Amino acid sequence: MSFKISCLIIDDDPFIQDLLSDKLSFFNEIEVIGQALNGRDGLKQIEDKRPDLVFLDVEMTDMTGFELLSSIHDIHFKTIFITSYGHYAIKAIRFNALDYLLKPIDLEELRNAIRRFKEQGEKEPSNKARHLVNNLKRKAEDQLLILKVQEGEFCKPLKDIICIEGDRNYSRIKLVGGSAELVAKTLSYFEELLEDKDFFRIHKSTVINRLHISKVKNEFIVLSTGEEIAISRRRKSDFIAWFNKDEV
Repeated sequence: MSFKISCLIIDDDPFIQDLLSDKLSFFNEIEVIGQALNGRDGLKQIEDKRPDLVFLDVEMTDMTGFELLSSIHDIHFKTIFITSYGHYAIKAIRFNALDYLLKPIDLEELRNAIRRFKEQGEKEPSNKARHLVNNLKRKAEDQLLILKVQEGEFCKPLKDIICIEGDRNYSRIKLVGGSAELVAKTLSYFEELLEDKDFFRIHKSTVINRLHISKVKNEFIVLSTGEEIAISRRRKSDFIAWFNKDEV
């Protein structure tokens, strides 16, 4: 990109605003065209100034960054979230393959985020942010898991994921229909990301989707594919509690 990237900073902490604006001054290709201390003003500036990029605080006094995006019909910009370490927020951002910076903002992390933004080029800016907005409204099983993969992007509803198998720094996502996707993420990554989406790590090398458990028998579960997977003895009591959690 040879043109200036117009950006807007929306954060309810004046110190963070000043810190980020100061760090962005190191980048000749970036032009800060506005700053907002709350979501309401941020929405107005987005509409009036139509930035290329928005640095968006997740937790603000009047609304969350997610709520702000939900109220925009035409998301014409890309988003980099700004957040303190918040488990829920970061999981939601990762689940939708969106970019984020942790407070206090590190210059090298900012440089990497801007590099990723530039590498995306003219790709449709609204897709990932729109997926996040839609996912927050859907039942867990209908939510789309979005991951960056070597060929581009993995994007599948959770209900189509049967299980995930880990092999060191890689994981194989097995899908309905017999296909699979190899991704450069550890199984622990998926265990943490999907723990509140009805997935369970049944032993050290497999995370399973509750939707695809056909039967539980003795020391095994049977998946919808007919495949049998052993239940780790160490995890068995936790599995039984998880599997029976919704029973009256």
